[in-house]
Amino acid sequence: MEARVSVPTVFGLAQNYPNPFNPATTIQYQIPVTSRVTLNVYDILGKEVATLVNETKEPGSYTAQFDGTQFSSGLYVYTINAGTFTAARKMVLTK
Repeated sequence: MEARVSVPTVFGLAQNYPNPFNPATTIQYQIPVTSRVTLNVYDILGKEVATLVNETKEPGSYTAQFDGTQFSSGLYVYTINAGTFTAARKMVLTK
């Protein structure tokens, strides 16, 4: 029996898990069409602290890891830009 791989029908950015996290967390996103994808993390002051993804992706569901070992506790925001889709979510690093 062949496994069915479903292609997402819409763009999506899930809440990271675990949240709050220490020291690492996983971010899941989905892309329905081939798109240039950037996934960035910002501190509470709006400074970019990490680029997790910066490449063209085929349709599918993906995960990215954020390691907060070198960052201080606090609120961070991660954003995705893929084609015309943009979304942002909050996450909390606790140490």
